[in-house]
Amino acid sequence: MSETLLSSRNLAFELYEVLDAEALTQRERFAEHSRETFDAALGTARSIAEKFFAPHNRKGDENEPEYVDGAAKLIPEVKPAVDAFLEAGFLNATRSFEQGGMQLPTLLSQACFAHFQAANAASTSYPFLTMGAANLIESFGSEEQKRRFLEPMIEGRFFGTMALTEPHAGSSLSDIRTRAEPADDGSYRIKGNKIFISGGDHPLSENIVHMVLAKLPDAPPGVKGISLFIVPKFHVGDDGSMGPRNDVVLAGLFHKMGWRGTTSTALNFGDNGACVGYLVGKPHAGLSYMFQMMNEARIGVGMGAVMLGYAGYLYSLDYARERPQGRLPDGKDPTSGQVSIIQHADVRRMLLTQKAYVEGAFDLGLYAARLVDDSQTLDDPQARQQAQELLDLLTPIVKSWPSEFCLKANELAVQILGGHGYTRDYPVEQYYRDNRLNPIHEGTHGIQSLDLLGRKVAQNNGAGLKQLTRLIGDCCRRAAEHESLAALRQPLEQLLQRLSTVTLALLGDLMQGKVNQALANSALYLNVFGHAVIGWRWLEQAIRAEQGLARGKPADVDFYRGKLQAARYFLTWEVPGCAHALAILEARDDTCLGMQEAWF
Repeated sequence: MSETLLSSRNLAFELYEVLDAEALTQRERFAEHSRETFDAALGTARSIAEKFFAPHNRKGDENEPEYVDGAAKLIPEVKPAVDAFLEAGFLNATRSFEQGGMQLPTLLSQACFAHFQAANAASTSYPFLTMGAANLIESFGSEEQKRRFLEPMIEGRFFGTMALTEPHAGSSLSDIRTRAEPADDGSYRIKGNKIFISGGDHPLSENIVHMVLAKLPDAPPGVKGISLFIVPKFHVGDDGSMGPRNDVVLAGLFHKMGWRGTTSTALNFGDNGACVGYLVGKPHAGLSYMFQMMNEARIGVGMGAVMLGYAGYLYSLDYARERPQGRLPDGKDPTSGQVSIIQHADVRRMLLTQKAYVEGAFDLGLYAARLVDDSQTLDDPQARQQAQELLDLLTPIVKSWPSEFCLKANELAVQILGGHGYTRDYPVEQYYRDNRLNPIHEGTHGIQSLDLLGRKVAQNNGAGLKQLTRLIGDCCRRAAEHESLAALRQPLEQLLQRLSTVTLALLGDLMQGKVNQALANSALYLNVFGHAVIGWRWLEQAIRAEQGLARGKPADVDFYRGKLQAARYFLTWEVPGCAHALAILEARDDTCLGMQEAWF
């Protein structure tokens, strides 16, 4: 197999033909970079992912972490892989040179990280969580907290987690019961239980810094009463020295269907009344702070779903090329040789569907990373704000659409391998199991759809939505310059027009107080909205492919024609298929809302 993580040609297409990564080097922050330094970082990421992460992906799946003497025990291959990741600088890829970072654009950091997500989702989760926790402390922590906790995290000596979920509350964070009592020394005593905490215990670092949501004694009810605390596994002295164990206990490990190499933990805080935590920022503002880490994680989860789908697609593509079976329908001679299964039309359908899902979602994930760069480094403050508004709108899509549809790509990969696909002798069934967790990571499809329709489309008077509508309209106008793309842009234009009408009507219902009715079918709305966004990104890729063909490089002809065919598939098969969902939304169908508990 030539490439097992992701297509290097497709990555170059995205970075340098679609998203113009080289233009970022004209900005002051990235002025010391070039395409050469970008490609060097990508090459290093690919090499480390292939050498250290991919080889133990199966072993980590077959040998889950064990609970031994109150601690989590991992297979030995995880630590050298994570250490190689740290030593290469990827933990701090976007941090400044002064902080010891690589000062890469987020776009390039995300592209580098994608290799690790494809190679081994479970082992990659440990530095992934640490990056988010470190960014959270950097944004909202005190100078003392940064010195004591952030600096060792940047150095890779401390790892991090996010501790939100509680047994009785699940995704309803307003109902958390973990308490924080103020102590005389300015710290707090934390007491409560958290579950499903990824990376909550492991032997990979000197310390683990838990970012914990809890409520103070005077907390108002609901989400406005949540505060954020730093709770280290081990105490840290004023001089940075490691102290005794904090009152944080690993109560047990969960054993999930996928990501088996990631410790999924139940943690008890304050069983002995001595769990020390440190308030981050202002009291009762914790959830607003935590949303930074949550949104970073949502984009990361979406990209993780893409890369698992991508890995399955590449494997099934190679398998289909190499596996001989049967003859074409017009092949009547039983003595003739078998054909490779890629010659069968239905196998091509399944491969093309995978390509359309994973390469469309891959483009969107990198586009979101480009928006992060724009929101932070554009010269014009208004342009930075616009980039942030568009990113806010797209975040539920980036997280949830790949989690649904790249999982479907994994399902098709299993099917292409036939009976072998359902066995553990081939990796596609693990990719499916690993990816099946992403629809619930960082908020379910339903929760993301409520966020999209209930909050994001109307946020700032619909500023993000207006931007998106203009961008899709501009893309369609540019596509009109290519006669070959007329049949592709028309379905997208029709979907956008109808979706805009539905959106205004549903927002009108919300303004009239018809909240339950308006949001009852929000999951359908997210699917349609997501298809419009992915359709836009495919039309953009199609324009770039036409431009590439016009340049006339023979070596790239098949690549660009493949892009055009995938765009054709998505825009003529998938996009028109949204009509039924739109009809349900237009009719305010109450089939699901009206179902009574007693009728089940």
